[in-house]
Amino acid sequence: MALTKEQTAARMEELKAFIEANKNVDGPLMPIMQKAQESFGYLSLEVMTLIADALDIPVSKVYGVATFYAQFSLTPKGDNIIQVCTGTACYVKGAQKVLDKVIEELGIHSGETTADGKFTIQDTRCLGCCGLAPVMTVNEDVYGRVTPAQVKGILDKYRAL
Repeated sequence: MALTKEQTAARMEELKAFIEANKNVDGPLMPIMQKAQESFGYLSLEVMTLIADALDIPVSKVYGVATFYAQFSLTPKGDNIIQVCTGTACYVKGAQKVLDKVIEELGIHSGETTADGKFTIQDTRCLGCCGLAPVMTVNEDVYGRVTPAQVKGILDKYRAL
C-alpha cells in the first residue's frame, strides 16, 4: 500500500535523524540503507540522494550498493511477497509449472508487482526447504509440495486479507 504524503514526510524525517545519529560510526552506509529500505520498502532515487548527500558520497556509490545486494529493491514491493524456489530440487519436482501458474493467476511476471500493490512475485534459487520441493512462500508462510492446482487457493487466502 502506498504511503500518504504525510507518512512519507514523517519517514523521511525519521531517516534523517537516523542518518545524523549514525553517519560518524564506522561503515554507516549499509545500516542507513537498511533503515531506509525498512522504512519505505524500497530505495527511491530521492532516498538514495538524501543518503548520499548526508554522507558526502556520490549517489552512484549508494546505487552501486543497492544494486549489488539482493536485500535492496529499487521499486516498491507488494503487500504480499511470493517466492517460488527454482533451485535444483524444486525445479526437478515441478517448480517452473508452479511459478507459471502464479504468473498466470496474477497477470504479472517474476520481479513485478500487481497494479493494486497486493502481490510481488520473486523466483529464488533456494529457500532451504529441499525436502518439501517444490516450495513457495507468501511472506513468512511456507507451502511445500505445491502443485499448480493449489496456487489459486493459496493466493485467494491473501486476496481476502
